[in-house]
Amino acid sequence: NLARGLVGWVRGGLGMSVVLAEYFFSGISGSTIADVSAIGSMLTPPMLRAGYRPGHAASLVASATAMGILVPPAIFMIVLGQIMDTSVVAIFLGGFIPAAVTAACLMAVIFFQAHRLGWPKDERPSWASLGVAFRASLVPLVVPVVIVLGFFFGVFTATEAGALVAAYAVAAAVFYYKNVTVREMWTLLHETALLTAAVIFLLAVASIYQFLMGMLGVPALLGEILRPLYSTPWLFLVAVSVLVMLFGMVLEGLPAAVVLIPVVFPISKQIGIHPVHFATVLTAAVGIGLFLPPIGVGLLMALRFADVSIGRHFRAYWPYLISLLVGLLLLILFPELTLFLPRRAGLVR
Repeated sequence: NLARGLVGWVRGGLGMSVVLAEYFFSGISGSTIADVSAIGSMLTPPMLRAGYRPGHAASLVASATAMGILVPPAIFMIVLGQIMDTSVVAIFLGGFIPAAVTAACLMAVIFFQAHRLGWPKDERPSWASLGVAFRASLVPLVVPVVIVLGFFFGVFTATEAGALVAAYAVAAAVFYYKNVTVREMWTLLHETALLTAAVIFLLAVASIYQFLMGMLGVPALLGEILRPLYSTPWLFLVAVSVLVMLFGMVLEGLPAAVVLIPVVFPISKQIGIHPVHFATVLTAAVGIGLFLPPIGVGLLMALRFADVSIGRHFRAYWPYLISLLVGLLLLILFPELTLFLPRRAGLVR
């Protein structure tokens, strides 16, 4: 409601509100798959009722959630920080501006499409209604603020932050929203335990894999293959991004990180790419990979909510995919988009 109130009065504002809502929601959930499920189920039906074609509705959900992985505190960023032994807080702060730039690229495409296809717009809301929507959104929106500030001031670690947010979410669901019963809480705890076990197992495998790759000399071999790109770090990042997108399409985000990061990260350090910049580029590439046709996991979920085939979807999706790639290219070419906030916070040099 807050996102729609802020931009819904612009031509194509409902589509823009999907992007803005994802920017807000991703900071709460931290999971791209959870985002596409929540945003897709909530916002696809209103778009269809407003006259958006199913292919465009699915495209908006897919492209917005592909961008959302850059908004902290994403689970993927935490995993990257652990594997790369890099400050998670710096990676968090490094994602805000690239996410905003990518969101702006998407909104520009939506604005153009809205005028071309005649998408509707809402009436301009009153300040009073915006105030009501803002107050209603404070309970969930406080989560990313608390996490980032807590990390920045050293109040808690990543593990403690997870416990705090989980307790806050349970309290909000039970006492404020009153939409979760004791039986449902047990189911949620069971699903959370399974997800946590999977992430911990992946991190353990990543450590073993990293050791084996070093013993076998794979980084050195790949370094020789990529040596022509050493003098142009941005081309190296483009090549790595393509690999990550392809792996992310097939394997999903975390397994792709386990496979690729131990191999390419040592090379990136050799050629002078800042770890926080490298981590943010990888995060953006994984987000796009999850929604690449024809088998991206996130893409298939987005299609389900709009009940549209991949062929019909791609005809509508390609302008949004190009805007995502433009956002990634800007992130690669201008490292300061990533490093500005961490530098201002004194986390990187």
